[in-house]
Amino acid sequence: MKTISPLVSFDQIKLLADPRRMEIVRLLMSEPATLSQLGRAIGKHPAWIQHHMKALEAGGLVEIAEVRVTAGVTEKFYRAKAGGFLLQEMILPHSEKPVLVFSGSHDLAIERLAEQLARYVEILVHPVGSLDGLVNLRMGLCNASGAHLLDTTGEYNTPFVSRLFPDRRMHLVTLAHRTQGWMVAPGNPHQIRSAADLPRPGIRFINRNPGSGTRLWLDSELHRLGIASSAIPGYEKIAQTHTQAASAIQSGQADAALGLEAAAIQHGLDFVPLFAERYDLVLPDEQLKALAPLLDTLQTQTFRHGMDGLRGYDTSHTGEEIDMH
Repeated sequence: MKTISPLVSFDQIKLLADPRRMEIVRLLMSEPATLSQLGRAIGKHPAWIQHHMKALEAGGLVEIAEVRVTAGVTEKFYRAKAGGFLLQEMILPHSEKPVLVFSGSHDLAIERLAEQLARYVEILVHPVGSLDGLVNLRMGLCNASGAHLLDTTGEYNTPFVSRLFPDRRMHLVTLAHRTQGWMVAPGNPHQIRSAADLPRPGIRFINRNPGSGTRLWLDSELHRLGIASSAIPGYEKIAQTHTQAASAIQSGQADAALGLEAAAIQHGLDFVPLFAERYDLVLPDEQLKALAPLLDTLQTQTFRHGMDGLRGYDTSHTGEEIDMH
């Protein structure tokens, strides 16, 4: 059975950045071949193929599969070392300060936290949604994540983390409780109060990205109400962050979005509250030392006072660790 192998070095990725070498490797993924056979397939002389084959061998991408001697002529058959290769490389800046990657649900307080820590540590924020953030954390593509995933048990985040990380010690630390609801134009001209209003004629909705906690809540609500997503104009239109969604309404490109009260207020919109949720930071045990400046800052009055300026944020449990057992 053929398998897919991740490329673990930037040098391997550079080798495959050459389209000629990429073509050789792709042919050898299908079946073993000699230099002559590859030359005929690509339309190049075997000596040209041999030049690139040496580089691919040295890079650990191809290997000799078989040596045959026919009528006194020795032929080497090469093959790719895997049935497929996964390109995965995080490129980070050179910096005198530590560089940390945060991947998860978009949050306005995380942006403020990154700004406050900028003198001591560089935090790169990758807002991909709660689920994809946890997946990135599992794959080692970030140091920390953030989530607000509501389980069918009524519990936030812990069931998801337990299922995705059964073999690792993880920590959940509450960033804040946040209020979500409908972000609408000033005066709420379409009188939007619930998801049941979204299919009405003339309402243009803008959605959040698949895998985000906000999108998952909406899909669950639509299912509860028996509303097909196809009935909602704009359901397929995506905003990656609460800020982008609010900006789309402010500019008149959309009439409604589900999002944070703080984002609505920042963009001069009206807001119809729906629910409060717990947003947690998800931290692997082995990353706690690197993340110490972040955790220390959460406990300061300066940071909490800064979050008080975000409408709909409750900091009364900020910095508390959630029991995972």
